[in-house]
Amino acid sequence: MVGRTLDWNDELGRWLKPFVDRLGHRARRRMCPLYVSGLIGPGDRKSVQPMAKRLVLGEYDQLHHFIAAGVWEASPVETELLVQADRLVGGRDAVLVIDDTALPKKGTHSVGWLRNMLRRWVRPPIARPWCR
Repeated sequence: MVGRTLDWNDELGRWLKPFVDRLGHRARRRMCPLYVSGLIGPGDRKSVQPMAKRLVLGEYDQLHHFIAAGVWEASPVETELLVQADRLVGGRDAVLVIDDTALPKKGTHSVGWLRNMLRRWVRPPIARPWCR
């Protein structure tokens, strides 16, 4: 188990490779895995500056530029997303539904925080057999 925990970054890199290959520019290919690992990795603050500090990037500006100012063609990445989703879900009649409303919000200033909290307090979660 410890080995699997320690190499999550390597596994993430392998999973992201088809997407990163479609980004084109070398700087984008370098920043994308760092940004994604900052989002899903340890640390409560997911804004660019704290992530840049955690990821030991020499410069906050590079990550900020990747997020805020990078203008690039999204269709190659979207095409790869369709390919990978089809590979994972499979089948002509398969449907992939992504519902992020069940994710807990952090803090009281997050958009939708009150609505999500009320939903938890007022009604119990619904067991959905199709969700794992």
